[in-house]
Parts: sequence; C-alpha cells; structure tokens
Amino acid sequence: MAIFYRTLTVLAAAASLDSAGPALAADGQPSPWQMGFQKAATPIMEQITDFHTYVTIIITVIAFFVLGLMIYVMARFNESRNPHPSRTSHNTPLEIAWTVLPILVLVAIAIPSFRLLFAQYNFPKADLTITATGSQWYWTYEYPDHGITFDSLMVQDADLKPGQPRLLSVTKEVVVPVNKNVQVQVRANDVIHDWAVPSFGVKLDAVPGRLQSTWFRAEREGLFYGQCSELCGRNHAFMPIAVRVVSEAEFNDWLAKTKQAAAPADADKVASAED
Repeated sequence: MAIFYRTLTVLAAAASLDSAGPALAADGQPSPWQMGFQKAATPIMEQITDFHTYVTIIITVIAFFVLGLMIYVMARFNESRNPHPSRTSHNTPLEIAWTVLPILVLVAIAIPSFRLLFAQYNFPKADLTITATGSQWYWTYEYPDHGITFDSLMVQDADLKPGQPRLLSVTKEVVVPVNKNVQVQVRANDVIHDWAVPSFGVKLDAVPGRLQSTWFRAEREGLFYGQCSELCGRNHAFMPIAVRVVSEAEFNDWLAKTKQAAAPADADKVASAED
C-alpha cells in the first residue's frame, strides 16, 4: 500500500506540473518532470522532433493492433468457444500481407530518416567556424578566423550566481550570432569526449587524433546548455557546455571586447619570450 500511495502522489505531482503549462519549462536546459525533448532551437532539431513523433505514432498503432489481435484470438479461439480448431496450414493472401505490410512500414520510416540524415550531414556554407577541444574535464574553444581561444570550465557550486543552473553553468560561454550557419570542429586531447547540445540536435564524439565536424543554425536568441555525453573519466558529469546565441551586432561587440581583453596577455607572452 505504501508503494501504491507513493505512486499516486508522484502521478498527482506530475499532473499538477503539467497543468502549469510551458511556464515551468526552461528554454535551452532540462526542466523538472520534463517528458520529451527540449524545445528545438535549430531546423535540424525540429526535424528530429517531428521524426520522433512520426515514428512514435507508427509504433503506437502497431502496438495497439497487435494487442487487439491477441485479445481477439484469445477470446475467439479459446478451448471453450472453439473446441475443434481448424487444421489449416497455409493462407497465401495472409502470408503475402504479413510480408508486404512490414516492408511498407519500413519504407515509410526510411524515407524521412534518410532525409533527416542528409540534412544533418550536408553542411551549408559556414558563416562562423568554432573548434571545440575536449580535455579531462573541460572544453577549450577556438575561433580560428578571429584569433580567439579560451577554456570553459564548470562553475563550482560555491561560485554560482542567482539564476545559474547547477552543473550546467560555465566560466566562459560560447557566443554565436543568431540565424548564422556555425560549423563546429570537434576533437579531444586525451580520451573520447562528446560535444552535445540537445536544443540544437547536435551530438558528436570528440576523438583523440581525429577532427570531426558538425553544424547548427540557431533561430532564436538565448542560452543553451549541453554536456559531455561520452563517459570520459571521474569528472565526466562535470563537463558542461553553454552556448549563448545573440544578435549579430552583439556578437560583433563581443568579438571586439574579447580581442581587446586578450591583447595585453598576448603582449606579455611576447615580452617574456624575448627576455
């Protein structure tokens, strides 16, 4: 009874949260009692969500059809209602149907699946290129066309500011402009990591000795979080990703300020090298 009561309590809490609507859903990060994907921020993630819904409907229809068929067979052909069963061993139309129908279902799934794969791996011309390098247990980001490099580490609990989510906030965020094609080159220094941002529909392994690429185009501004999604050692759970999507004017302003802040440090490195 205790388990039953606890289950009812959990279901009631879930129903109350669900009735609260999207107000409880945080954009770009997981939400309490969330069921389903995070809200899509890119065309690829929208296609992933639509494909997931489409396949779920097909699976549900098949599951209910099989369940109904089993219930009908158990009720119609049990021993009491059917004491003398048929000895039919072949039924050509039925055998054709149960061969052709699954093929049609697989084709109906394959066509949008191939379309989605093509969209994911057919890279458009990049407006911005970023290199993400995984190390135990932080990310190093480089903007090769702008001469910017920085490390991004998780903010410790004692240093969290109001509004910053635990285990997701970072010391330095990746900043990209909205509605621009961003190519992300992913690699690793030590072990295999994985650069993943759910709202973007991006998940790519970072493999030592190999440079891999993915892309996204964020269609709205905001702060979007991800995490390393490949078990990479003791602190695997503490390797978050944060991408801030801003307007093009704000991005250009960030570029100028970041370059200006990095200039004195570069000058110090040159002076120490000359000494």
